[in-house]
Amino acid sequence: MSASAFTLNDLRTVLLEAAGTDEDVDLAGDILDNDFEELGYESLALLETAGRIERTRGISLDEEALAGARTPRQLIDLVNSHLTVAATV
Repeated sequence: MSASAFTLNDLRTVLLEAAGTDEDVDLAGDILDNDFEELGYESLALLETAGRIERTRGISLDEEALAGARTPRQLIDLVNSHLTVAATV
């Protein structure tokens, strides 16, 4: 399990590995508060992304909380909250 914080760059990498990107979307831009659908990521792509995050970070993300993470910022915060809990256990 990795104890380091999950960052926007980490998320960009996982998104690209899990689902690729639409040629019209610039993941290098300021995307923190863009809805994942605006970025071209549907629920299946986000489930694959979450699965990769869970495997690489050694955490388990609650499906309901994951469904509520509609933006990169919300997903990053969710992952980091789980990392914090895992580090204290």
